[in-house]
Amino acid sequence: MEGWDPSTKSALTQIPLLTTRAGPRDGGPWTQRLKEEYRALIAYTSMNKSNDNDWFRISAANPEGTRWEGTCWYVHNLRRYEFQLQFDIPVTYPATAPEIELPQLDGKTHKMYRGGKICLTVHFKPLWAKNCPRFGIAHALCLGLAPWLAAEVPILVDSGMVKHKDDEATSAES
Repeated sequence: MEGWDPSTKSALTQIPLLTTRAGPRDGGPWTQRLKEEYRALIAYTSMNKSNDNDWFRISAANPEGTRWEGTCWYVHNLRRYEFQLQFDIPVTYPATAPEIELPQLDGKTHKMYRGGKICLTVHFKPLWAKNCPRFGIAHALCLGLAPWLAAEVPILVDSGMVKHKDDEATSAES
């Protein structure tokens, strides 16, 4: 955690670490892992809300907990930019981190792969590998998606690649 800003360190220490090393194909242990994932997500969401830093909503899109969907947002210049969020849990999870997708931003930045998958290879994936199986979905959001949004959304907005919904509505009326 050397070199991290104090708010990131504080957030990370408040997200419970996971203990079960199980993936979607592991049956009962996967169910236990999912319970741990939910506990960590609830803790992270509660912490964000108590710090007035609420920035995402997410839930499992299927009963198996292998597909997740929701929304995330970033405030830039006092305007909220909201994006669809989705990802699948890889078969090799938790050894492999999920690939977080923001489909609306597909093709709008170089720090993204086909399908709107955000680039986390250089900074996040080594950290994930070092902390397997203790990291989970909440950690991927905190240490992967949050910094990506903070780095990319201002650039996308300032370059005109992303428009605020109010600006889009105004131009559609014209």
